[in-house]
Amino acid sequence: MNPASASTSPDARTVRRAVAASAIGNATEWFDYGVYAVSVAYITHNFFPGPAGTLLALSTFAFSFLIRPLGGMVWGPLGDRFGRKRVLALTILLMAGATCAIGLLPTYSVLGIAAPVLLILLRAVQGFSTGGEYGGAATFMAEYAPDRRRGFFGSFLEFGTLAGFAFGSLIVLMGETFVGNDAMNDWGWRVPFLLAAPLGLIGLYLRSRLAETPVFQELEAAGKSEKSASMGLKDLVVKYWPSVLTLAGLVIALNVVNYTLLTYMPTYLETVAGLESQTVLTIMFIAQFVMMLVIPAAGALSDRVGRKPLWYASLIGLFVLAIPMFMLLGAGSWWPLVGFSILGLLYIPQLATISATFPAMFPAHVRYAGFAITYNVSTSLFGGTAPLYNQAGIEAFGNPLFPAFSMMAACVIGLVSVRFMRETSGASLRGTELPGTEAPAGSHQVGQLQQK
Repeated sequence: MNPASASTSPDARTVRRAVAASAIGNATEWFDYGVYAVSVAYITHNFFPGPAGTLLALSTFAFSFLIRPLGGMVWGPLGDRFGRKRVLALTILLMAGATCAIGLLPTYSVLGIAAPVLLILLRAVQGFSTGGEYGGAATFMAEYAPDRRRGFFGSFLEFGTLAGFAFGSLIVLMGETFVGNDAMNDWGWRVPFLLAAPLGLIGLYLRSRLAETPVFQELEAAGKSEKSASMGLKDLVVKYWPSVLTLAGLVIALNVVNYTLLTYMPTYLETVAGLESQTVLTIMFIAQFVMMLVIPAAGALSDRVGRKPLWYASLIGLFVLAIPMFMLLGAGSWWPLVGFSILGLLYIPQLATISATFPAMFPAHVRYAGFAITYNVSTSLFGGTAPLYNQAGIEAFGNPLFPAFSMMAACVIGLVSVRFMRETSGASLRGTELPGTEAPAGSHQVGQLQQK
């Protein structure tokens, strides 16, 4: 293991700036996705009129995730070859630009079939850019954070995720409150999408003020960065396939829960539970705000006890309580807030540790590619499609608990994957060896750091 040198370790102010730059970029990404999720009714009305409109709108949401692996295969190896910072500048511009363009699209009543076609193309651009954005932002933050506080600092990337979702819910709720549903259907739905432009520029500005990560600078100075993007892909397949398979299983568990709770839930609460739109938006905002408050504490806890105990607790808790909490979602009054909040808090131990856990599953020279490609392939197949197959499953089987069963199945896959995951709490991310294969000096969990 290549130890960190004092000369290459960033100061506290630089670390805070790196955290802010990564978090606001991630918030912009998930604001874009969150706005679409809470605007499905308006998207359906303006682009997919007809009895199958909701399924078509959710299919368009899912389509962007099918493009994400392509983005990961392009951006990931480029990030390992040329650096994390350059790639992240391009991905945030593409993401924010495509979202803003959705807010400018003519509707079906104006362009006919061309309107949903253009929407799908812009969603494809979003998916392609996101394929590099999330893995790059997590890698960027993890490589800046001190080894022993990577869980705490990394949790702020997911703080940005929840902030993006919550801000999207809040903006749409304010629109419905102050201008009404008719105006939102007519023109108000555009405003949240247009807000992506200034958010993206702010994120780009913050990222442009930072240097490349210390880990990548050391790798490049030692001549150990990948010589070509294709070589990085070959190394992943030949040398690091166990890490790829383990991460794929973890991502299935993570994102089936993530997209069921954070993107499908507004549609579920309106179409299945029968709640009013403003009630749903209020529930989403309150629950997501509470999750934001808790997530840094969960990240800090993982620095003390390790990542694996938190993942086990989260997956087991979700498996046991998924059905009872989904029953509360349909119980009326404010019981849906209770059910959603409990599921969200059980999910937090996974969400809080993504940025600390997933980048640490690969050595520095293939980290961006390994994370971006594996994460996005699993997400495209099992995460972004969750709203679509949950809605289709409910309609096919007539069972409102179908999403709970899909979450439970994903948790089983996750539990198997955690068994094979290395404990990397406190491990260095520097060098070309797998983090966690050797115990750092003074580690508080030597045995766990060698565990597979």
